[in-house]
Amino acid sequence: MSFFKNKKNLLLLMLAIIIGYIVYDSTSQPTVADLQGGFREVALYRNENNTGPIVRVYAVSVRDTLSKDMLKYGDLMPYTKYGTTTVYFFNAIKPFPDSLAESEPHFDPKFWPNCIAVYRKDANGQASLDEKPF
Repeated sequence: MSFFKNKKNLLLLMLAIIIGYIVYDSTSQPTVADLQGGFREVALYRNENNTGPIVRVYAVSVRDTLSKDMLKYGDLMPYTKYGTTTVYFFNAIKPFPDSLAESEPHFDPKFWPNCIAVYRKDANGQASLDEKPF
């Protein structure tokens, strides 16, 4: 085949294959929609500070309260080096907060009994999941 004898054509083919792989790899990454358990983000807080640590706090309702995917869900949430990410999981059939605050406990204490777990990723990148946090 004369197509492969030309080095320019061969390089273009290799470049196209590499670009195709990069596009495929970036679009096939897992997302929270791929997880079982019926996760739905119901509230979000992110501080306005872009020069220091970024604080992200999420409230998520869960249909399957025994789901083992809560840790995976937390790992898929955005995280900034030296910042913190906190995800509170609530039973979807019970009341949950619709707004969050910067300082702990981040939401009204009347929702504490409905919080089934909390995921935390600290400034060092250490992740943990605490069941029955309150």
